[in-house]
Amino acid sequence: FTNRHEVRKMTLDRSEYVPLIPRLKNVVALDMDMPGHKIFWSDLYHRKIYSADMNLAGNSSHHQRGIDSQMEAPDVPAVDWIHGNNHWTDSVPQTTPGATTDGTRRKTLISEGLEKPRSIVVDPAQNFMYWTDWGDEAKIEKSGLNGADRVALVTDNIKWPNGITLDMVNQRLYWVDSKMHTLFSTGVNGEGRHTLIYNEDKLAHPLSLAVFEEKVFWTDMGDRAVMSANRLTGNDITVLAEDLMQPEDIIVYHNLKQPIGKNWCSEKNFVDGGCEFLCLPAHQINQHSPKYTCACPDHMTLGLDLMKCVAAPTTTAPSTTPKTAAPIPTRAPTKQPAGPHLPPQLQQLPPPPAGSSLRTLIGPRPLTVHSETAVTGQSGYVAMPKVAEASHRYMLLYIVLPIMMMCLVLFGAVLLWRHWRLKNTNTIHFDNPVYRKNHRRTSCTSVETTARTATLNP
Repeated sequence: FTNRHEVRKMTLDRSEYVPLIPRLKNVVALDMDMPGHKIFWSDLYHRKIYSADMNLAGNSSHHQRGIDSQMEAPDVPAVDWIHGNNHWTDSVPQTTPGATTDGTRRKTLISEGLEKPRSIVVDPAQNFMYWTDWGDEAKIEKSGLNGADRVALVTDNIKWPNGITLDMVNQRLYWVDSKMHTLFSTGVNGEGRHTLIYNEDKLAHPLSLAVFEEKVFWTDMGDRAVMSANRLTGNDITVLAEDLMQPEDIIVYHNLKQPIGKNWCSEKNFVDGGCEFLCLPAHQINQHSPKYTCACPDHMTLGLDLMKCVAAPTTTAPSTTPKTAAPIPTRAPTKQPAGPHLPPQLQQLPPPPAGSSLRTLIGPRPLTVHSETAVTGQSGYVAMPKVAEASHRYMLLYIVLPIMMMCLVLFGAVLLWRHWRLKNTNTIHFDNPVYRKNHRRTSCTSVETTARTATLNP
């Protein structure tokens, strides 16, 4: 099992408990290849998947980088020990890739409809893979090892599905839900779901689990321990190791865990089934179903013979978006899933500067991602379109002109109202004879005329 900076080994009877791979940066996931006597692990600090011979794993000079490119937050590797491939989940680009175990040939198998893929397990005997997704619509899904015929198995009564494992003998899936503090099991087709253990103390924050014979084993971040119980009844819960730093993944290294099967990609002495790039096994729906399918790199597609790879057709539509200029800083909101109080080691720390280790909550557990640059773009921001200056002038006119027109209309309305009021007001004029015009002058004239007449008469 992993303990952040090392991989430890413990026998089932606990008679031996020793470090297996020491001095690691941030190991979070494990798997094995029993026929090849190899162990695989993913390191989130380096964002790579490594491998080593089981007997030489303690010597760092024998560590091999299997998959070391185009990885952001590689999680649990799931080794197909029959066909020589490796599957894993990456929660940052939200994909489920597949590749050869040496990492030389790689193909993204599932990239749509994933929110936060977490753990994955494969069944190369039946050619299926199963994975957990703890997004807003948490679920457990299943598909062929070639990514075909995808179907959801569990969609209800599920919150934070973490680790998942497969009992190949009984064809039964087991998984832990860290928010519900529960260990469940179900058939490989989603039938016969069963709650095996519900215990907030012993399943405080479970991360991964493994099944072997009559026992189920799991790691718990909250309890910082490795525990086991009866896989049929859930009883006999036993603490196997405690006071650990950060126990994450656990596997059972035993020959019975990986039985030998038929590699259809090497049938009739064909190398990779005659595929030019990558041969992926296909699950059998009926007797006429193909045993495998060929796959091409993500930027290419299969030709007419379904074996060779050709350039993928590109259809570029004319862009209608304006030219981008200086980037405008934007910040996307983050959503923290609601849940119980997490232990101190699960609390999210503030983001460090670029070039340092970024500790964040990816899945319902902490992962450490070593990031060269925290965001994309020259300035680390999302570029937004710049509005042309002419559009600003037009916008100004659209605002000022209506205001001026409204002022003119109001002014004209006031003038018309005043004119109408003056016109329709009735006035009455009174003439006073005393203060009439020319009154004094007319009286004087009358007096002078009378006097003149008197002097002329005898």
